[in-house]
Amino acid sequence: MKREIEVFDYAGEIMKRVKAGVLLTTKVEDKVNTMTISWGTLGIEWNKPIFTVFVRENRFTKEQLDKNPQFTINIPVGEFDKEILGVCGTKSGRNVDKISELNLNLEESNNISVPGIRELPLTLECRVIYKQEQDKNAITEENKKTFYPQDVDNSYHGANSDFHTAYYGEIIGAYIIEE
Repeated sequence: MKREIEVFDYAGEIMKRVKAGVLLTTKVEDKVNTMTISWGTLGIEWNKPIFTVFVRENRFTKEQLDKNPQFTINIPVGEFDKEILGVCGTKSGRNVDKISELNLNLEESNNISVPGIRELPLTLECRVIYKQEQDKNAITEENKKTFYPQDVDNSYHGANSDFHTAYYGEIIGAYIIEE
């Protein structure tokens, strides 16, 4: 069962959880992939509720989003298995079926083709309405050194030299998955 929510009633909780890690889930054909993110924004643009995600150029998730511009944001409520965020933040969907490895339960979405994840039940259904690559020349030198070091292996899950693409997702559904 899904209990519909007003997303901005949960804004504080959503942003606290984003900072600690939430899941960004994509789907292309039958391949569902999810990855941990800790960068994201919640707001209003073009009179629409928006959740913006930032995905590095070399990520499998970026390939997925470019093929199917829909995603869900899956946010924990209460206690949850933190191993989920660890695995989804360190392994690539190119090589690993994280859904199977973690025995995650998918929940069909109401409005888009990408499912929610029952284990992280606060779900935002998003449809990309704009995307933009970062302009590396507009990023401060301090942030470039900290977040985009050019002397590291790009396969590392933390900071690497790849810049981000911002995907602005219109939130077209928000709910908590309940048993």
